[in-house]
Amino acid sequence: MSVIYLSAFSSLYVQLPGLFGDNGILPARSIISIEGNAEVVKKRAEEIPTLLWLAPALGIDVPLMMDLVALLGIVVSFGSMVWGRMRDMANFTLLWILYFSLFQIGQDFLSFQWDTLLLEVGFLAILVSPLGFLQSSIKSGFLSSLPHRPHDIISMWLVKWLLFRFMFSSGVVKLTSMCPTWWDLSALHYHFESQCIPTPLAWYAHHLPKWFLKLGVVATFVIEIPIPFLFFSPIRSLRLFSFYAQVFFQFLILLTGNYNFFNLLTLVMCLSLVDDDFLLSLVGRPVPASKSSGGTALRWTRRILTLAVENIVILCLLYGTTKLFSLSFNSKDWTVGSKIAFSAAEFRNRLSEVMTATICIGAIALSLNILLAFYRSITQPGIGKKLYALIGTIFVANAAVWLFIVSLVPYSTLDARTHNEIWPIVNQWHKRIAEFRISNSYGLFRRMTGVDGRPELIIEGSNHLTTGWKEYKFLYKPGDLSRRPPFLLPHQPRLDWQLWFAALATYEQNPWFVSFIYRLLEGQKDVLNLLDSENLPFPPNKPPKYIRALLYKYRYTPATSPAKKDWWTRQRSSSREYFNSNNLEGQEMIEFLSKAGIEMEKSRFLRVTNAYLKKALVVIRNYVTSIQATTFIWSLIGSGFCINFLAPIIRF
Repeated sequence: MSVIYLSAFSSLYVQLPGLFGDNGILPARSIISIEGNAEVVKKRAEEIPTLLWLAPALGIDVPLMMDLVALLGIVVSFGSMVWGRMRDMANFTLLWILYFSLFQIGQDFLSFQWDTLLLEVGFLAILVSPLGFLQSSIKSGFLSSLPHRPHDIISMWLVKWLLFRFMFSSGVVKLTSMCPTWWDLSALHYHFESQCIPTPLAWYAHHLPKWFLKLGVVATFVIEIPIPFLFFSPIRSLRLFSFYAQVFFQFLILLTGNYNFFNLLTLVMCLSLVDDDFLLSLVGRPVPASKSSGGTALRWTRRILTLAVENIVILCLLYGTTKLFSLSFNSKDWTVGSKIAFSAAEFRNRLSEVMTATICIGAIALSLNILLAFYRSITQPGIGKKLYALIGTIFVANAAVWLFIVSLVPYSTLDARTHNEIWPIVNQWHKRIAEFRISNSYGLFRRMTGVDGRPELIIEGSNHLTTGWKEYKFLYKPGDLSRRPPFLLPHQPRLDWQLWFAALATYEQNPWFVSFIYRLLEGQKDVLNLLDSENLPFPPNKPPKYIRALLYKYRYTPATSPAKKDWWTRQRSSSREYFNSNNLEGQEMIEFLSKAGIEMEKSRFLRVTNAYLKKALVVIRNYVTSIQATTFIWSLIGSGFCINFLAPIIRF
């Protein structure tokens, strides 16, 4: 979690001025206005809780406060990465508050599922992490050992429940959306080409045989819908099987798509499926000898029964997959045919039954874990340890029950019948905590885009309406046909991502895009830094008079190309321009953005009184700006790993 927080904060830090600065695309002052009277500011602070309201108290303005919050997140997460004692409840609480403070002003640019997932996992990390200052046995280092507490099985179960909701929902929404590409198993024919920022390997994946890609969709459904039920299996080998399946799936996504820290966060949740023995063997440490109960006959009986259940489960999984997806082997060309063998109505009817079953399974599993935690608490040696363990277990058990019940509200949205059966009081509880994003609904790739070609916005500027149009180049999103797709893990260029969404709609539905164009017409350097600033068609001090956006359809070059020089081909999708600044001129833009709640014109400036803090923040910002974003992020992560690797040697 420390590495993921470090990735998230450092990636966001390099983009803050261009996205949310006073001259950014969506200025934070539209959300956080500290220039009004005290009563108005107090009321707004109650509506939008964030540390950014403390800017005046520190003698700085909101943009500098954003930098300070992000830098604090970087420092604390880096410290947690390299020092075991910092991986405690207090520091993970601080990290959650810092990220939530920036999330509050994120608007369109922090509206992604991985941001809400980070907040939810980060909140659970607070319950999972120890009270570090009470744990004298904590050792420093990346693989530091932490004392076991009876209630750990409850808090880790909450992570497992979140992982189940996340994966199961992602599988179900693909079918409930009625997207034809998921129902005819052709989604992967378009996914690798149409995803936001593909990797170079996505080009090769796109050109795999069609039958194999359809089989990949079948595997996606199996990994996301039935296999997550094995998360709650009492048999260790089945839980490990589900763990390997999820890890394999996430690594395939990592190789073919740039999804920042999203897949890493999912892999962290997958750790809830394994036990200490697995983790110790994974890092090459000796596994404690197990104390077997019973005689030889009983041990052999357990092994035989376990093996029988394992084989039955795997055979049922294979049989169910074969029947539900009509798998058939063609010996002539050695291909596997597949198609969905159930109707949408059958799926919806069965979904209501399955949803009820999943909630019952979750309730039973949570109850058993709570009972086991209480048993371990009362069997602790000594009165003091018993009391301490019982207090911790009571606290975590109550929190777990409440979080489980509240999570049913967003989870049940998968099925209308189940959602309507949720008690009204539970809906009220969820409504009260909804703004804190500690219980959310999920569902990835609900509908597949780019079936008739990948829509891509190309932005051009000129000083004349009829001639001289020059294209603005971006660092990451497709543009230049011959440029190799990048590997970005774990950086997320949020402007490039939002441009992908904007191409799927109109500029009227994306007011931030008009704000972006307005900043380009102004030649705002902070916004230009989000682009390929070394190859700008117009210098910042001489911006173009006109800017237009054209919509193209991008496709991968064919695999049969004799000498592949280009990765993409493109074709103008229509003669109509997506946007032209000549049609929505200066004052009209201001009025359009004002109606959308985006403040472009500065009012009064808050005078910065803390000169020393301002100077320090400006120096750090200037230094980081001179470094490429991915280099900056990986230098922090790499330094942390080096410190952890060298620490034992230095101590020795």
